[in-house]
Amino acid sequence: MALDPAALAAEIDARLAAADAALAAGFPGERPGRQPVHTVYVPADRYASELVPQWREEALRVLSQYGGEAAQVVDAFGLPAQLAEAAYSRMRAKLEAEPVEDLRIDFEDGYGIRDDAEEDDAVDTAASALLQALDAGDATPFSGIRFKSFEAPTRARGLRTLARFVAAVTRDGSLPEGFVVTLPKVTSVDQVEAMVLACQRIESGVGLAPGAIGFEIQVETPQAICGPDGTALVARMVHASAGRCTALHYGTYDYSASCGIAAAYQSMEHPAADHAKAVMQVAAAGTGVRLSDGSTNVLPVGDADQVRAAWRLHARLVRRSLERGYYQGWDLHPAQLPSRYLATYAFYREGLSAAAERLRNYVGQVESAVMDEPATARALSDFIVRGLDCGATDEAEVHGLTGLDRAAVDRLAKR
Repeated sequence: MALDPAALAAEIDARLAAADAALAAGFPGERPGRQPVHTVYVPADRYASELVPQWREEALRVLSQYGGEAAQVVDAFGLPAQLAEAAYSRMRAKLEAEPVEDLRIDFEDGYGIRDDAEEDDAVDTAASALLQALDAGDATPFSGIRFKSFEAPTRARGLRTLARFVAAVTRDGSLPEGFVVTLPKVTSVDQVEAMVLACQRIESGVGLAPGAIGFEIQVETPQAICGPDGTALVARMVHASAGRCTALHYGTYDYSASCGIAAAYQSMEHPAADHAKAVMQVAAAGTGVRLSDGSTNVLPVGDADQVRAAWRLHARLVRRSLERGYYQGWDLHPAQLPSRYLATYAFYREGLSAAAERLRNYVGQVESAVMDEPATARALSDFIVRGLDCGATDEAEVHGLTGLDRAAVDRLAKR
């Protein structure tokens, strides 16, 4: 009997229909839109509507005092000399225009345990300040809160803060654009499923559309990486979020402490941290869930030597994260903004010419020493898109290097 390829293909299609649907639903690809390069965490009782102008002023003050001009950046930040001038000028412009990209008003570890009346008042005050900043044009492009975890001792208080804050910032049936909440210290898939339920109930209660509340899962516990059955629970957490999980954020110090690492050796680059982040990266791949590295608690404060040493450390850690595919991290102090943007801009500018040439050759089908495939072309385009989004380059420069406009680069990156 002769083989009928069309009939076989139809049979295989039917056999794999459910798997095809599951793959499309669970792994939709990159989340569209801009990803912030950092998240700034501020304790709720220290947040005010003037935060962005205050952080801008402080970052520029410290930069002026200890960073000097572009020619001095090589020593102050450990930046390669050939990149100093372009990265420095763009960093200065960024601090003037948009010093903070993403903000979390923190009601968890940075805020601590208070009585209910005090925390309720802090919720109301912070929510009012966020709305004031939005109305004044001083808000960050992305914002949200971190509330207390779903561990039994803090669960009720966390839910109370979440519901109260969301209600306070809901206007005309909508949350502020770019608003997301952070669920910390997640230890089980059940907690993620409970978070989905909480979001549904809160949306219904305050008049939000279904699905309006997105949340980040903060990976701070060993249980998220290796559950009691030996599986990586973080992967199941992503798929248990009903599409609401926007990102996985690594928690440097809670995770390290939970693994028994001595305080002096807790770091974003400890082998335990690298293992956890590698598991997170594989779990998130293809799902549209983004990744964020954690923070360093070595701050640029003190005398000139201390500030510059902290800048060099921060810049090196930011670069390290970027090289490993972690395009976002936490910042805790205004003086970390110069090193955040300098390291980020140096990373993209250093790789821009080579990425643009390879992309131009790929699109033009020009034979070269590197033979790129579609997946690599997508990665090259994504690199350029991220550089555009953060301000490391601009559309005119990209067009001159690639011959492509922004829309064409976005299409190649599948954005």
